Amino acid sequence: MIIDGKAIAARVRAEIAEGVKAVVGRAGMPPGLAAVRVGEDPASVIYVRNKIKACKEAGLGSFEHVLPERTTQEDLLGLLSRLNADRRVHGILVQLPLPKHIDADRVIDLVAPEKDVDGFGPRNVAALTMGRPGLRPCTPSGCIRLLDEAETPLQGARALVVGRSLIVGKPMALLLLERNATVTVAHSRTRDLAAEVGQADVVVAAIGRAELIKGAWIKPGATVIDVGMNRPSRTC
Repeated sequence: MIIDGKAIAARVRAEIAEGVKAVVGRAGMPPGLAAVRVGEDPASVIYVRNKIKACKEAGLGSFEHVLPERTTQEDLLGLLSRLNADRRVHGILVQLPLPKHIDADRVIDLVAPEKDVDGFGPRNVAALTMGRPGLRPCTPSGCIRLLDEAETPLQGARALVVGRSLIVGKPMALLLLERNATVTVAHSRTRDLAAEVGQADVVVAAIGRAELIKGAWIKPGATVIDVGMNRPSRTC
């Protein structure tokens, strides 16, 4: 069975749109998302454009801030301080990667925890680790939604997360633990990755390398979520 991510995304946007209407009815204004992009990284341009489009479709307020590559760290931090104080802005998203001359950790640390919609800041990371309420990273949360839509049993299941990044791998493992799965984290240096994959009821691939995991390794009946954005090259 193929999990139809596009159809699920459409349902999620419809649900959010209904929630936004309710918020507007109570508060008189929609929640607002500020997206900050520094430079013209092609992938970042597409990601931010899609996020702004999704906001409009759901009725959310959106504020796009596009800064030149040469923007100083001080100027970026100043913008974030203003967004932290802006009552129209309820969420702040800083598109990564940032130019090399900017300390990404300092930038992420400055975003107000209650507006840290990526869930990358230290307070939200700690809340996830400790099982406390907080904002969760978007991609792992989306993976959990996909697993739920596929009616994948998670309690007691053997779950393998391939990848250990702070953006996907580590929070994904913690979210699966919250659902009482038995979780293993593997990576590019794992010995006998095929054996680990073959035992898993759930496989979440977030390794950043195309075709590292072979279809023949997958246990019959397992659920697989591929977080990768790689486009394998094809020869004619």
